[in-house]
Amino acid sequence: MSSKSGGAKKARGPAGIQVKGDNRRARYDYELIEFFEAGVELRGSEVKSLRVGHVNLGEAYAAMKGNELFLINSNIPEYREANRFNHEPKRPRRLLLHRKQIDRLAVGVLREGLTIVPLKIFFNPRGRVKVDIALARGKKLSDKRDSIKARDWNREKSRLMREKG
Repeated sequence: MSSKSGGAKKARGPAGIQVKGDNRRARYDYELIEFFEAGVELRGSEVKSLRVGHVNLGEAYAAMKGNELFLINSNIPEYREANRFNHEPKRPRRLLLHRKQIDRLAVGVLREGLTIVPLKIFFNPRGRVKVDIALARGKKLSDKRDSIKARDWNREKSRLMREKG
């Protein structure tokens, strides 16, 4: 079916960004401090699998190895049509950042005891695969309860405003 005949619409975010995977649990488990957008070094079958929408960032994190940053434990399943040229689903993938950004992340991890958490993986308008990562501090149980309480209050407040207005 051609695109002119009313085929399926692609899920696009702001400014033509196609979000393929989201780590929604990260915002609940971590206090996000500083955000970065990184490129990802991928193989061809990984890009094909991402275009189909197969990715899981639930258990993923980023770690320093030498002077480079790697995305570890992200699951991009094998692309069936790639046959023998397929990739390993949970292999470490190098993140592409400027040296100053890598140094900033390294300082956060080594000195301040922070974690680097991937938030979402997407295709930018130019068709490149990008990952939003953040320096994060783990929340305590009481902080999580406060977040839930604030979210519920905001929901209730908006409901009351709708009923009144």
